[in-house]
Formats: sequence, structure tokens, C-alpha cells
Amino acid sequence: MTTITVHTLNAFALQIPGGNPAGIVFEAEGLSEAQMQETARQVGFSETAFFLPAANADFRLRYFTPNEEVDLCGHATVAAFVLMAAQQRIQPGRFTIHTGAGLLEIELRKNGDAFLTQTLPVFGKILDREPIVKALGLSLDDLDERLPVQIVSTGLPDIMVPIRSEARLADIQPDFDAISAISRMHGAVGIHAFTTDTRSGATASCRNFAPLYDIPEESATGTSNGALACYLHQYKRLDASVEGLYTCVFEQGEFMRLPSRIYAELSLDDAGNIGSIRVGGSASGIDSRVIQL
Repeated sequence: MTTITVHTLNAFALQIPGGNPAGIVFEAEGLSEAQMQETARQVGFSETAFFLPAANADFRLRYFTPNEEVDLCGHATVAAFVLMAAQQRIQPGRFTIHTGAGLLEIELRKNGDAFLTQTLPVFGKILDREPIVKALGLSLDDLDERLPVQIVSTGLPDIMVPIRSEARLADIQPDFDAISAISRMHGAVGIHAFTTDTRSGATASCRNFAPLYDIPEESATGTSNGALACYLHQYKRLDASVEGLYTCVFEQGEFMRLPSRIYAELSLDDAGNIGSIRVGGSASGIDSRVIQL
């Protein structure tokens, strides 16, 4: 029997309960892929991250949902580095990580927040709206007609779905089988529904559905909101806080009673193109559990 210690904490939590829980396993080099998958299944969070030896980076991370490995998980990465700082394994600074999405950089800031640099955006297909709204239990009138339904990726592809208002975002009644079928058809992780019509003044309020990966709804999604920041810039829906720099605040988890705040920083190069995208925030509620395989 193999005994595994899994550290747990909530990334992007606005309060407790809140945020998105992640599992973290250090020194996972002795585990097989099947054991990592079974650990993630038993933990039951949307993702569990496993640290492995790295040949060409400071750290190597693999990420597993309860039923499948994914290339990258923003909230689990943020949680992992906040945890390492709390355990005094690392000091503030910049680190490289080897992931399935490539070699990425993460910055641990002096205030304890962690920000992950994501891959530059890839803008995929613009999709037919009708199957999407049907899968969300909405009508075409509930969408923001000024913006497309489009696949965007900054490490993981998600379907961006612009909703007209917070009230309509709250009214979503997801058909998980239909969302899974749409995601599978288009090679996407799931649907990231959002509205820029927010009472709080946040850049957008969001809901994320990834039932194809056993995640019916997720309370905070780093990669999806990184892609959303790039999407909003692409369609000229962001105002620069300073020249060439955009700072976005995304709300998520409100409808799950797990309120979360995800921050995205988008900078432009001299030609006005997106030069970098960083997503991050805090994590809290550190705990641990033992898994036996």
C-alpha cells in the first residue's frame, strides 16, 4: 500500500469558504501515472498538481482532474507556489515550470500572491451560437450580440460565451451532456460564460463549465480568465490602466457560494500586440490529507 500526503488549499478565495480548492503533491517521482490519476480521483477537486523532477526548469508539474490529465491548471499552480512560500520552501522571485502547455514562468510576489505567465493567446473558431445557448438553457437574446462565441486558449482551449447581463448569467441551467458533447466536438475543455455587466465594477463576472473533465462548474479558473482577458482586448473591451498595461479583475464562484477573485495582467509589445499575459492572486485555507492506494 502506498501512502500519499496531499496538501490542500483554496486558490483565488475572496473569503472562506471561497475560491477553488486544489490538491498539491510534492516529490511525486515515485508515483506512476495511474497512481497520480487515482490520487486525483480520491481527492475529488477539479485539479490536483504533482511535482516531479525537472531537467530544464526549476520545477515540473503534472495536473490531473478526477478522470483525466490536463496540460495546465492555473489555480492549482498559484496554490502550489503560495503553499511553498508558506512552508518556506521558496522565497519571492521568478521561477520556471515545465508543464504540458510548455515552459512557463511564475512569479511569487512579496505580498504572497503568485502570478503565472500563460502562453500567448490562440484565437480559434467562432462557433454557431444556437447549440451553445441551448446547452446553457438560454436563448439567443441572452447573449451579448456585440461579441462572438469563440474558442480561445492561453494554455487550454475554452469556449468564450458573452452573456448580456448578470441576471442572465445567474439564470444559466447547464445541460452537462450537451456541454460535454460540444466540448468534445471542438476540442475544448469547456464553456466559459461571462458578462461585462457587473454591479461590482469587476471586468467581468464568470461561470465555467467543464463536465467533459468531471468538473460540472468551477469556482475559479486561471487559464480560462487569462484567455478571457486576451479575448476582451482583441475585441476592444478593455481600457489600459497605464500605457500598454491592462489589469483585469474577474469574479467567479458567486453562484456556487464560493466567491473568488482572479487577477489578469496583460501587457502589449511595441507593435501593440499582446506581449505577455499573467494570471494570479492569493490562496488560503492550507490543510492536508492522507491518501492510500
